[in-house]
Amino acid sequence: MKIGFNMLLWTPFVTEEHYPTFERLKETGYDGVEIPLFNGAPSHYEKVGAVLKDCGLGCTAVTVIPDKAHNPISADEKDRAGALEYLGWAVDCCEALGADVLCGPWYQPLGVFSGQGPTEEERCLAAEVHRNVAERARRANVLLAIEPLNRFECYFLNTLRDAAAYAERVGHPNFKAMYDTFHGNIEEKDPVGCIGEYGAALGHFHVSASDRGTPGRDHVAWAETFRVLRASGYDGWLTIEAFGRAMPDLAATTCVWRDLSRSSEEVYEMGYELISRGWRGEGLDA
Repeated sequence: MKIGFNMLLWTPFVTEEHYPTFERLKETGYDGVEIPLFNGAPSHYEKVGAVLKDCGLGCTAVTVIPDKAHNPISADEKDRAGALEYLGWAVDCCEALGADVLCGPWYQPLGVFSGQGPTEEERCLAAEVHRNVAERARRANVLLAIEPLNRFECYFLNTLRDAAAYAERVGHPNFKAMYDTFHGNIEEKDPVGCIGEYGAALGHFHVSASDRGTPGRDHVAWAETFRVLRASGYDGWLTIEAFGRAMPDLAATTCVWRDLSRSSEEVYEMGYELISRGWRGEGLDA
């Protein structure tokens, strides 16, 4: 198991000004960071990856579908071609970074709804796109981990069962499901039990508080979650994803209208302690 931290708490685009944060996370005990991929060239991420390597940190990456012109579930062939191009760019950036996982809800633009659930046609169209991307990811030694989100953000995948079934449909060894405890807290009938049921399908895991603030200062059943996750045989990244108000544009995008934590230090210090103790099966006190 490796413990990571998503850089979206500070920025949607990592640059030199964020390199000192790498050092602080390393000193805390983290094994790596998760890099947002929303723009930029592979050459930029190659430099970021070199800094991470010098710090002794590994990394994963996260992206989303930016707009309709890059939509994998679109009936328009041009949109799906745009999706293939965009996700290929993301894989190239991962390879430049040295990232071993690309996660996220990269199956539809967020906040766009059809008025119904996903159709069989949408599943088939998206699976073809993602199968092609998975083969490209295999050549780059990158695992793809598709993320189900809550119903207020998307409609294509909402539960871990949805994501596991979709990964099986794609049917590629470099394509797996992921789980985020924030979304699971909203959508799952049993947020812990579903991990035991579909744990074999997991390729990535987001440790995220029920309010997107500090993990451990919320109502997620953390001790039970870690126990079931470990029993499932999962041994990949446990990456904290938390949001704040440090950057107004990012806060607006992530719908953060109030302070969710006392400080970023609280998030990564308490979060690291929560995961390391929880994985060892020690008692957890919020």
